[in-house]
Amino acid sequence: MVTNDSPSPVPAWRRHGLLFLLALLYTDTFIGRQIMAVMIEPIKQEFNASDTAMGLVSGLAFAGVYALFGLGAGRLADRFPRTRVLAASALIWSATTVLCGFATGFAVLVMARMLVAIGESAVTPCSISMIADLYPANRRAFAISCYSTAPTLAAIIAMSVGAWLVEAYGWRTAFIVVGIPASLIAFVMLLIREPIRGTWDHPPTEPRAPLSLLATLRSLWAIRPYRYLVLAAGMSTLGANAYGMWNATFLVRSHGLDLQQAGILAGFVGGGSAAIGMLFSGWFTDRLISANPRWQLLIPQFGHGVGIVAMATYLLWPADSTMMLFGHSIPTAMVWCALNGFFAVWWVGPCFSMITRLVSPDSRAVAMACQTVLVTLFGVGIGPLAVGAFSDLMTPVLALESLRYSLLLGCISTAAAMVCLHWVHSAQQTSA
Repeated sequence: MVTNDSPSPVPAWRRHGLLFLLALLYTDTFIGRQIMAVMIEPIKQEFNASDTAMGLVSGLAFAGVYALFGLGAGRLADRFPRTRVLAASALIWSATTVLCGFATGFAVLVMARMLVAIGESAVTPCSISMIADLYPANRRAFAISCYSTAPTLAAIIAMSVGAWLVEAYGWRTAFIVVGIPASLIAFVMLLIREPIRGTWDHPPTEPRAPLSLLATLRSLWAIRPYRYLVLAAGMSTLGANAYGMWNATFLVRSHGLDLQQAGILAGFVGGGSAAIGMLFSGWFTDRLISANPRWQLLIPQFGHGVGIVAMATYLLWPADSTMMLFGHSIPTAMVWCALNGFFAVWWVGPCFSMITRLVSPDSRAVAMACQTVLVTLFGVGIGPLAVGAFSDLMTPVLALESLRYSLLLGCISTAAAMVCLHWVHSAQQTSA
């Protein structure tokens, strides 16, 4: 058995290089998601769509298909070379994202987004499964955090460069530009050697007949801490992803910013602080769990608690309160946006790392696929759609301010995630 103190069977430059490539692909796919936040208004105007319809195209249409194909993609990753599965996924994602730029109507755009979900469904299960085979448990939270900063980096790029691209060249061109890099990454991925499964966590065993997908799901469901951990991840992203998708629009409507200003602030302040928070929490977790494994759950709980307070304050902060930054007047509320971004992501590295330790290597991709499917359904599907629907319902009374109060739903979902994390701890105590 390879222990945490054993020398790595993979050279450091190969481990870090593959991690960088995985993060690069993840960043590109998330730019494809996040850039929808700065496309909402122009697409809505071109196709005369409602907020609910925009919640559909930016969320549920993608999430529903992702959920349908996600478990199958995880199964493929557990049975076949993950680098090959990932290369095929990247090529499909690239082609279908470019196709979005040629949509001739709203229905066509919805169908194109559904095809994008097929290509993206294998990215996270393959990637996390490989990262777990590249890094030992006491370094894994930071490695996974490095990978998981992709959405926050994507938010910075999508909200700033993406906002400029959409305003200067239109949303169709933006889709085409975003779709191209993944095809280049796919060709590089074909040259990568597949990491050995179970390198760090399990001793070598005799090959066994693979379980069916249904049997694998049953065995995973029987692991109570895993079950509650996946639910906690879904609840965490329900409000967080909806907030990320609608934040730029909120700054336009409630704080009177133009689209490019809103995109830059949402990207650099919200996304930048989240990237720092993600890396810090992963590093912090790896340092503390050696002394006390309970920190793996305490760190996410603390981050959620501070995040709820910061998000509620940000959303309710008065619009007429501003400050000067580098010669520009910006809403004072952005201080709370930064605090929320930093602390709200403290759950990602610790929780993902914990999942890889709870399940066996030959079911790790399916385990991550289950988690990712639920996160996508809640965060990408239900979250943006629910916020858009509540905003539409409150518009007759609150007008442009309806989105401000609709986004407070995120605080409720984060509180629910804290309850689920408490259940994880209780399940661990019971099993011990």
